[in-house]
Amino acid sequence: MTIQENLKKIKSELPKHVTLVAVSKTKPVTDIMEAYDSGHRVFGENKIQEMVEKYEVMPKDIEWHMIGHVQRNKVKYMAPFVSLIHGVDNFKLLKEINKQAKKSERIIDCLLQIKIAEEDSKFGMSVSEALKILKSDAFSELKNIRVTGVMGMATFTDDKVQIEQEFRFLDSKFKQLKTIEAKNCNLKTISMGMSNDYRLAIDCGSTMVRIGSSIFGRRN
Repeated sequence: MTIQENLKKIKSELPKHVTLVAVSKTKPVTDIMEAYDSGHRVFGENKIQEMVEKYEVMPKDIEWHMIGHVQRNKVKYMAPFVSLIHGVDNFKLLKEINKQAKKSERIIDCLLQIKIAEEDSKFGMSVSEALKILKSDAFSELKNIRVTGVMGMATFTDDKVQIEQEFRFLDSKFKQLKTIEAKNCNLKTISMGMSNDYRLAIDCGSTMVRIGSSIFGRRN
């Protein structure tokens, strides 16, 4: 099946309230343009440099999502154009995004990455850390960012029961965080679920799925 056929099939299965982020990391511009030409506009990259290079040569109505781990010293390169940063896992990073967004005269949407997996290799903050940040005066002073939701990555396992527990945990904590009132915080997005588990993620409350190989084929 072609990229366009894959996209059409996945989109036909997704509920209306779920946003599809086509994960285009490591894929050439020609592949991404095939998805673009079929009408898709939301793409996810995990390396800032690669995203910047693609942004420069591709149509400007694309929404670029940074879905990988973010190094603070590289935020400045994507601040002029990035639509959503999924992997915000500490306050220092939020401050840096705010600083660079201000320079670009923008407000950048961010998701707090909550650690839901048991693996040590996964980044993320605890729910108590997230609560502490969102309730702090220091956070309320950040005028050029907006926290619009949470992101989580499940454990890399075939154990569907464990994955479902992790997804349901994130959904319940999202509801807890949602009660916080702050000008720069409007929680509406739960980004969880990838090619192999997005259906389960949606059943557990996900409103944004990150799908790569099911659209573009396996990575080289």
